[in-house]
Amino acid sequence: MDRRRNHTIEIVVDRLQVKPGIETRLEASIATAAKLANGLVTLAVVGGDDRFFSLKMACPECGTSVPQLEPRSFSFNSKFGACEVCEGLGSKWTFLADRIIADPSQALFKGGLSPVLNSAGIDYAIESFAKARRIRITQPWENLTADEQTKLLEGENGRGGLLRELQLRYERAYAEDRAAMDEFRAEVPCAACGGRRLRPSSRAVRVKGMAIDEFCVQPLSRARLTLKTWELSDREARIAGRLLDEIGARLEFLSAVGLDYLTLDRSAATISGGEAQRIRLATQIGSKLRGVLYVLDEPSIGLHPRDNQRLLDTLMHLRDLGNTVLVVEHDQETIERADYVIDLGPGAGRLGGHLVAAGPPDRIARSAESLTGGYLAGRIEISSPAIRRQPNGSWLRVKGAREHNLKDVTVEFPTGLLTVVTGVSGSGKSTLVNDILYRSLARQLHRAGSHPGAHDGIDGVDLIDKVIRIDQAPIGRTPRSNPATYTGLFTLIRDLYAMLPEARERGYKPGRFSFNVKGGRCEACEGDGLKRIEMNFLPDVFVTCDLCRGRRYNHETLQVKYKGYSIADVLDATVEEAFGVLENHPQIRPKLQTLLDVGLDYIHLGQSSTTLSGGEAQRIKLAKELSKRQTGRTLYVLDEPTTGLHFDDVRKLLEVLERLASLGNTVIVIEHNLDVMKTADWIIDLGPDGGEYGGRVVAAGPPEAICKVKGSYTGSALAKALHLRNGSRREQVRN
Repeated sequence: MDRRRNHTIEIVVDRLQVKPGIETRLEASIATAAKLANGLVTLAVVGGDDRFFSLKMACPECGTSVPQLEPRSFSFNSKFGACEVCEGLGSKWTFLADRIIADPSQALFKGGLSPVLNSAGIDYAIESFAKARRIRITQPWENLTADEQTKLLEGENGRGGLLRELQLRYERAYAEDRAAMDEFRAEVPCAACGGRRLRPSSRAVRVKGMAIDEFCVQPLSRARLTLKTWELSDREARIAGRLLDEIGARLEFLSAVGLDYLTLDRSAATISGGEAQRIRLATQIGSKLRGVLYVLDEPSIGLHPRDNQRLLDTLMHLRDLGNTVLVVEHDQETIERADYVIDLGPGAGRLGGHLVAAGPPDRIARSAESLTGGYLAGRIEISSPAIRRQPNGSWLRVKGAREHNLKDVTVEFPTGLLTVVTGVSGSGKSTLVNDILYRSLARQLHRAGSHPGAHDGIDGVDLIDKVIRIDQAPIGRTPRSNPATYTGLFTLIRDLYAMLPEARERGYKPGRFSFNVKGGRCEACEGDGLKRIEMNFLPDVFVTCDLCRGRRYNHETLQVKYKGYSIADVLDATVEEAFGVLENHPQIRPKLQTLLDVGLDYIHLGQSSTTLSGGEAQRIKLAKELSKRQTGRTLYVLDEPTTGLHFDDVRKLLEVLERLASLGNTVIVIEHNLDVMKTADWIIDLGPDGGEYGGRVVAAGPPEAICKVKGSYTGSALAKALHLRNGSRREQVRN
């Protein structure tokens, strides 16, 4: 509909019997529609009998019609409101020209097009299309005019086009072929709705001059201010006053849990676990229920110290309403503000499971048996280094980063140091480090298929020989994977057992001691140690194999023993126990030693990877890296590695990171934990706020320099952390 002209919407009267009072409702409907049209549409009743009429809004000049407006008209999950092109998704997956053209200096089908996409038949279709339009497809791609390239890529009059042909072949391809083609595709905003998800008729309706998609694209902080600026007349207040109050209250709840940098149209797939948990918490605040038990698992994940206070105030508010709030947490501020603390331990794994202390936080702090209490009281402390490593003059420089909310920033990372990238939630840390720096280096150094975010380039790539991201993802996808297989220990242990005299007499090879292949494994359970019983409509039940008793191997294989230990006994041993048995073997000892160094002495070598926590999986990955031969030119990237870690586990993690950096490697950590910040050599603080108010470098330098920067929320919190609690250090964990 042309918004520059005044249109007439005809209300066509046709075969609808008038019921008593409908005239008044019709007049109200006409008035409402005229109000929504904002003066751009004139309404008129045309023809028909006095007793038979229907309401139809349509422009007689351009033919545009507007369906009857309902709540579902403004939902992208409904066919009545969703964009008809993208079906409410706001985006379409398509092949991109800059990805499918591998070498512009070559002809399209002679090296120009990526070999993965150059399938049989596609060249014939495009060559026929080009020949009909006199496009010389045999010359290098870069020599074609822009118009010729556009025609070859997009086609003409709905015919031909390389992108269209590729899309058709993608839809017909098998899953494994699609996986290979995904590298050349990307999610782009829908051309019809511009990524707004709604159809034009829904986006044309405005409240105070603002469409619903324009309101939802704002950060929560700005959406709250927008509502406060709306002035309603008496009639408008009667219609929408309570609705706007409810919307404002819900925005306040989300802001109270530290999410005011998010937008209402943010996709759930891009929201972290901590953010999702806080969104659910915000819904409970609005319900104002009483007598409810709330259970939260580390709600402070991803929160900057500035936002942690607001979260704690929210939890206190739930408690004050008459609810019970149970929180699993390692954050010191949360523990200190709790009414009652339950400390389990004293160690992890088989060394844990006991109640060490319980009571108010001050009682826990006084407990001599509680490791948690030692950190709360300051008897044990993660201290700052006496001397920090200084930049050596070599820098990784990310230029013109502008992905998401980054404001065309240039950021320098010193090589050979432990660098922490921090800032309030939503300030652009993950975008800078993961989406731009890591993806770009992985693509250049390892030919990875991931595409980096928007930036101008990276200087200093020659200073790095490989880039490794160490996260808390599981080390394996199946129960068969375990710490021994992941670190390479299992291969060495099998070789050891194959060299034993008894094994050689029986002709056993290393494969005999693997539970993944036939020969030495228990065939009743196929080496799983468990049997699965299908329960039809109920979840499957796993029971211990009645033949091998969960030991995975057959009787003959278990007869081969080393120092009285069979292969099953070694896998069932903890790292500490296995070290005592296998310490004399030069290839096995270093790998076991690194597992001990990262504090995993309690885990079993054959423990299923699905039973390991995120922190344990991360430290196993670090142990594997430490056991490798170091070049001193590796870049390690970690995103909030302290998630789920106790104070003492953080100490062990920092010792490993320090060891990696001391070998000359570059370690970059995204983190909010103050203990990690104060032990860093260099800090890059992004902000000053989240969302559209972030994306800039607030400060960069050693921790002491960050503390002096006015306007840095990180500097303010770090200044308190660098000052000693209780006046003196009674016990130094790190010298």
